[in-house]
Amino acid sequence: MNDNFINEYFGIGIQNGKTPENLGVLWRTAQNMGASFIFTIGNRYAKQGCDTHNAVKAMPYFHYENFDDFFNNLPKGARLVGVELDDKAEELETFHHPRRCVYLLGAEDHGLSKAAMEKCHYLVKFKSEKSLNVAVAGSIVLYDRGINKPRS
Repeated sequence: MNDNFINEYFGIGIQNGKTPENLGVLWRTAQNMGASFIFTIGNRYAKQGCDTHNAVKAMPYFHYENFDDFFNNLPKGARLVGVELDDKAEELETFHHPRRCVYLLGAEDHGLSKAAMEKCHYLVKFKSEKSLNVAVAGSIVLYDRGINKPRS
């Protein structure tokens, strides 16, 4: 068995996502980029036509009622990586992705909650003059992970 497969995994999800269509697009990208699981915090996923691969049935999907519920159920040893336009965030272009991590995106109009940002092990952002659609932002982060080898 490949040791990298055992020692490396990642999941991605959205806190209080506003637009269900964004979830469908993000889930499709997550499946294509090799995510181990997907999740929502707050608002639930509803089947979307844009999830043409039906990723929500093809990989583990978790739902958490609130951030504390989610945080208390993070996989042991996983690093929480928040994606947020914030002065404290590292530039994605130079960020080294953890081998075992969970990517968390915020709502389209409010971003991550303050509690979520405080609990993240890392915050990342990328060069963009304005904020991007949450599914696009998540897709860029997953693509970057795919082309840049995660660190130990």
